Amino acid sequence: MPQRAWSAKDERQYEHVKQGAKKRGSGEGRAEEIAARTVNKNRAQKGTARQRSEVSTQDIPPQRRGGKRSGNREGPGGRTKRQLYEDAKREGIEGRSKMSKEELRRALSRR
Repeated sequence: MPQRAWSAKDERQYEHVKQGAKKRGSGEGRAEEIAARTVNKNRAQKGTARQRSEVSTQDIPPQRRGGKRSGNREGPGGRTKRQLYEDAKREGIEGRSKMSKEELRRALSRR
C-alpha cells in the first residue's frame, strides 16, 4: 500500500488540536507536539502512516482517551461519585450503594 503525506483532514485536525492545546496553556512547541502525535496515532490506526507501533494500533484512539494518561488531570474533585460507583460495581464491592464518594475511593484503592 503506498504511503501518503497528511491529508487535508489530517491538517485540519492538527490545527484544531494545536489550538486546543494552546488554549489549555501549552506552549507553542508542546502544542505542536501534542497535535502531531494525535494525528500520527490516528493515521497509524487507519493504516496510512509510514511507521506504526503495535501499541499505537491496538490502543484506544486519542479522542476517546481524553487525557486519561496525562498525569493527574481528573479535575478538582477527581472522578465523580457515579464513576467511582461503576468501578466499585465492576469490582464487586459489597455495600457500595450506601457509601459516600470518599468511602468508594478508599474501597477501590484497597484493591
